[in-house]
Amino acid sequence: MKRLNEDINTGKLQGIYLLCGAEAYLRRQYRDRLKSAIVGDDTMNYHYFEGKNISVGEIIDLAETLPFFAERRLIVLENTQLFKSGGEQLADYLEERAESTYFLFVEPETDKRSKLYRTIKAKGSIVEFSTQDEDTLTKWVMGMVKKEGKNISANNLRYLLEKTGTDMENIRKETEKLFCYLLDKDVITREDIDEICTKQISGHIFDMIGAIADKQQEKALALYYDLLALKEPPMRILFLIAKHFNQLLQVKDLYKKGFADKAVAERVGI
Repeated sequence: MKRLNEDINTGKLQGIYLLCGAEAYLRRQYRDRLKSAIVGDDTMNYHYFEGKNISVGEIIDLAETLPFFAERRLIVLENTQLFKSGGEQLADYLEERAESTYFLFVEPETDKRSKLYRTIKAKGSIVEFSTQDEDTLTKWVMGMVKKEGKNISANNLRYLLEKTGTDMENIRKETEKLFCYLLDKDVITREDIDEICTKQISGHIFDMIGAIADKQQEKALALYYDLLALKEPPMRILFLIAKHFNQLLQVKDLYKKGFADKAVAERVGI
């Protein structure tokens, strides 16, 4: 990500970029920043393709066309699944693409063994945006809070992240709702968070596990029906419950073996 920021800030841009990984918010942010850096507001030389039903031949023909009264043409390809299958023809073209045409691929998942991935790695730049850790998210949210002229305690900020989950787009939406709700109020309280922020599915699962462990049948069923109302598939609910119970068993076993908190967290991945 540091190299990508340097490219954008200095204007020394690669001809091909692949933005991938689980964090959709960062993928979109850097997609838009790269678009602005490569072609600015030029709509004549900007082309956007989305989905798996695209014509690679059409894209190559477009790439071979000289930009209209400009130095660069930009082709953005998003969620195409070309890194899973069907990208070989485009990979061959990228080996000797027209230098005036820039390519920007935006994909949540890629097969690193694919020819297209290997070609971009050799000829361009690949940036993977994984789910951000708690420290990074904490600093990011605190920056938004300060920008709005608000204050929040460390405990309440941690509680906010527990409520919203780790998806940055969801965090952004929930904090914007908070700011609108607070108006001229300076301090964000736990009560404000409970009043405004929507609890994520993982939070419901944790509550369900607690209710199951405490043998609170009615509460567990009520939480289950809440998840169904959120259109969460029953098999996924079962999978998440099993996953969390498995983590609890791993934690119990590691503590019995004498591992400290930090070591347990690292081994279990929590």
